[in-house]
Amino acid sequence: MTIEILASKIHRAVVTDANLNYVGSVSIGEELIKAANLIENQKVEIL
Repeated sequence: MTIEILASKIHRAVVTDANLNYVGSVSIGEELIKAANLIENQKVEIL
C-alpha cells in the first residue's frame, strides 16, 4: 500500500514561464525550493 502525504505547500506563487512543448514538468526557483524543503525530482501537485 502506498500513501501520499503533503510535505510542503507554496502559497500564492506566480507562473513566470511556460513551455507548451515540455509536458509534465515545472521549474521552481532555487530559493523557493529551499524555503519549501523540496528535493529534486519530488512529485508536486499544481492546483
